[in-house]
Formats: sequence, structure tokens, C-alpha cells
Amino acid sequence: MQSSSKVQGASARKILVTGATGYVGGRLLRALEDRGFQVRCLARNPANLSSRIAAQTEVVEGDVVSGAGLEEALRGVETAYYLIHSMGAANGFEAADRQAALHFGAAARAAGVARIVYLGGLADESQALSPHLRSRLEVGQLLRDSGVPVIEFRASIVIGSGSLSFEMIRSLVEHLPILVTPRWVTMPAQPIGIDDLLAYLLEAIDADPAGNPVYEIGGADQMSYGDLMREYARQRGLRRLMLPVPVLTPWLSSLWLGLVTPLYARIGRKLIDSIRHSTTVRDPSAREVFRVVPSDIRTAMARALENEDRAFAETRWSDAISASSSKQSSFGGVRIGPRLIDSREIAVRASAADTFAAVRRIGGQTGWYAYNWLWQLRGMIDLLIGGAGMRRGRAHFDQLRVGDTLDCWRVVGLEPDCKLRLAAEMRLPGRAWLEFEVSQHGDVSRIRQTAVFQPSGVAGLLYWYGIYPLHGLVFSGMLKGIVKAAVNNNSKANSGRKGSARGRAPRDVQSDQGPGMRRRIEVHS
Repeated sequence: MQSSSKVQGASARKILVTGATGYVGGRLLRALEDRGFQVRCLARNPANLSSRIAAQTEVVEGDVVSGAGLEEALRGVETAYYLIHSMGAANGFEAADRQAALHFGAAARAAGVARIVYLGGLADESQALSPHLRSRLEVGQLLRDSGVPVIEFRASIVIGSGSLSFEMIRSLVEHLPILVTPRWVTMPAQPIGIDDLLAYLLEAIDADPAGNPVYEIGGADQMSYGDLMREYARQRGLRRLMLPVPVLTPWLSSLWLGLVTPLYARIGRKLIDSIRHSTTVRDPSAREVFRVVPSDIRTAMARALENEDRAFAETRWSDAISASSSKQSSFGGVRIGPRLIDSREIAVRASAADTFAAVRRIGGQTGWYAYNWLWQLRGMIDLLIGGAGMRRGRAHFDQLRVGDTLDCWRVVGLEPDCKLRLAAEMRLPGRAWLEFEVSQHGDVSRIRQTAVFQPSGVAGLLYWYGIYPLHGLVFSGMLKGIVKAAVNNNSKANSGRKGSARGRAPRDVQSDQGPGMRRRIEVHS
């Protein structure tokens, strides 16, 4: 894979990415931008890309099925990535994919595109294939028939946080201590990590497409969905019992997936139809042509989880809520990937500095601003089961640094007068974080408090939903206590500026729901 530095001459080469709102396309888009290419995206709804693209990236409104916008999108393009398929369509997806490929190929030929890079599905053409896989192969052939040089990659399961297959595996393993596994779970496949897949796609820019080659790509290991479930459980520290049964048809399996995973039943059915047959690499020529050395599945899955943690660590929940179109959640918060999220917001008439000072002093001798006896009780329980409890306190009354202990928490993120992120070090059936964000809006500051929990199996889910009723009590009380402290800080600051010790504290809070409290649930996508 090429390094992250800009490729020499890349800025003069225009690349078109279709499917940039999808899983692979979105990650490819960022990789191309990082390498300095002129990137253009084709999207039916450009607004969906507005928060995901660099300033220099173009977006053209268009639709490959109707052909609208293709002439403009392909003008001056050297390499065009075709990453479109219609798995989510209710019906008629084969006809839609066929029409899209015909329109795209003709427009690319007319625009003088040097090459099309197409990502299809790994399949043994001698078998009776599912409609979805059959369509993927047909699209590749139609693009080749256009007369534009085509490089086609055929991949099996993609391992990466956010991919369809990975999210299905995650949901099954996280939700079910006993997994009833149909026959399709045992079919051999050759999963590939998302980083390796992107490496192949990037190298294709400079590859020689003579002869319209088709490359089968996969990771270093051959294994089934069942093996992937076991590996995910191992890396997450979960114990799972798998009971094979021969009676679950693809239709019944799709209904089952619809109940316990984020997949719609129709998508689950198409996915299962596509993995009922072996999807392993039979032609190793990709390893001879490209420099990519695919990772083993253990490394690919560990990297997916690590990248997920890094992306989570960089998340700003204020950005997430402004970008989200989701409505407020009901009991239990919102589940995003493996994490459960509950967030609350409150406004206070004080400066961001005075407000954050109150946040920064939390814990230790100051306490948690409300229901300290509940925090102490939780600490005692933690001590009884071998945890640290609340006895560690904090190193300094007013100062915090990343890495400091804070009672049963540790500081893992800190931005002065803006953000504090804590990671729980108490004994839990999962992992937990607590974050405070402060922002200034005129003479009003807003505090957003976000509790995040990544449950470990059923025990973790029971823990979260069991204590969830206390969130409204403890966390809302904590926020009100922070507001009171922030108003006092602001009052003292104003008094000092006026030369008087008797400055009048402003009234404290703007409110949507009860005195001083607005409750919001956030979504990060």
C-alpha cells in the first residue's frame, strides 16, 4: 500500500468516486484526499456528503440508473471507481444494476476515461449463484463491454467496523450467548480487511489495465462466518455457545437476523443467499501483480476494533448531534455500533471558562455535585468485587491532566475550557466513558454530558438497562450542581472586575424540560 504522503503528480489526476456515501467508498474517498488527488464524487443527494469531504473535493449531483449527471461527473476524469450496487432495493435490483452499468460504461467511453475500477463479489461462476452475486458478475461484464479498460476486483467478506458483514457478526455475538447457527454459517470464505481492500483499490490507479483483468482478492486465511464469530467473541472476551441446526432456510434466517441485528430482513436474505456458497480465492494472480500483503483475520479484526476505538476517541458529540437527523430515543438511549449512548444538555448564564472550571473540579473533595452517597455506595460495591472504588480521589483540587485518576475514573481526554472525557476503571460488564463538553453561545454556556457504555454480552446489557433509571436522577442532579458552581464562579469573577464582593449572581438556566434541564439523545454516524 502506498504511504500516506502525497503521490507525485497526484494533484493533476482527477478521480471519480461513485458510492462515496457507502462503506468502502467513504473510506476510499478519504484515502484519495489524503494522497492529494483531485477527487470528484457522484451522488444522488450531494447534501449527504457535505460533512464528509475535503474543501477541494467536488460533488456532482447525478444518478447512474437514469444516467443523469454522468457527463458532467466524468468530464476530465482519468480513473473512475464504480462502487455501486442495489442490495438495499426492495425489488428489481438486477434490472437497476444492469441499467446503471450500461449508462456508466457508455458515459465513461464518451468522456475518454482511462480506466474503470470496479469492486464486485467473489464467486465461483460454475455454481448456481444467488441473484445478488449473479448481478455483481454481470455488472463487471457490462462495464468491460463498454470498451473502457476495466480492472475488476472480486472480494468476499470485508472486515472493518461498519461493513455489513462485520456488523452482522458483531450483533449476533454481542446479543446472543447461545448462537443457533444455520448451515450457511459453516461455508468457507476468505475475508479481507478493509485496509487491504483499500490498498488494492489505490494501487489500481497506476496498474496497467490491458486485457481487462479480473482479480480475486482475500485475506491470508480461509474461514467461515462461524469462525469469524468465534474470533470476534475471543477478542471481545465473550463466551459463546454455537448450536448448529440444519432447518433454518435463508428466508427464516433473514427474519432471525432482522430480529437480532441492524439488518433489514430483505438485506439479510440477499446477504445469506450470497454466502451459501464457498467464496474463496482460486486465482492468486492478484498477489503477483500488486504489492499488497494481506493480513490474517486475527490482525484484521483487531485493527477494525482498534480503528473503531480511535474514531470514537475523536468523536465530538456536539458535531454528532448537529449532523444527525435522528429523533430522541426512548428508554435506554441510542445504540450506535457496539455502544449505548445517553446524553443530556443544560444551559447556564456563565462564561465557558467559569463553567468548565466547575467541570474540571469534579470528584475528589468536591464530590460529584449530587447524590454523593450513591457514588460512595457504588465505590463500596466496586471494592467488594475487587475494583478500585472511590478511594483514589484526585491529585489536585483544581488541575487535571490526561492520565490522572479521578476517583473510579481516569482522564483520557482534556481540552481546556472545552472538553473532559473520563474512562471508567470500576469493575463493569463492559467499558464506560463519561464526557463533558462546554461551548459558549453569547452570554450563555452549554454543558453537554454524555454517558457511553459498551456492554460485554447479555450481562452488560442487563447492567445498562438496570441502572438506566438512575441516570435521570444522578446525571441531571450532577448537571444542576455544575450549573450552581459555574454561576458562583461567574459571580465571583464579575464581583472582582467591579471591585465588589457582593456581585449579584445571574439567574441560572434556560430550560426545555423541567427546571434547568434539557435532555437529548445523540447519534453519531
